[in-house]
Formats: sequence, C-alpha cells, structure tokens
Amino acid sequence: MIDIAKEHIDSFKFSIAKNSKEKSRFIGEVARTIKSINTNNLVNSFKLEETTISLASTIDCAWKANSK
Repeated sequence: MIDIAKEHIDSFKFSIAKNSKEKSRFIGEVARTIKSINTNNLVNSFKLEETTISLASTIDCAWKANSK
C-alpha cells in the first residue's frame, strides 16, 4: 500500500484576450521559435528531448509574458 499525503496546490487560470496585442505577440514569439529549430540536430532521442524541453520552456515564458 502506498500512502498519499494531502497537499494543497494553488492554481491560477491565465488567458490571452482574443484579437489583442498580447495574442499577436504570443503567436509571433512561438512561431519564431518553431521556425528557428534546427532539425538537422535531431539525430538521437537526447537531442529531440532537449529541443522539445527548450520549445516548451519558450512557449511557457511567452505565455507568462503575454497572459493575464
């Protein structure tokens, strides 16, 4: 049997308004990042995971910078 500890985790909902400057900036940042990915470097699973983590981090930062 595995004991599960009770824990309180605060969560927040953020969004970006439709047709806003923030939406345009967010999409632009993500598009530039995707466009800049060098797929020639994806020669093994380590490089793929490294690139995926970097992309996720960039999307997360862009979301935090542009959402309310």
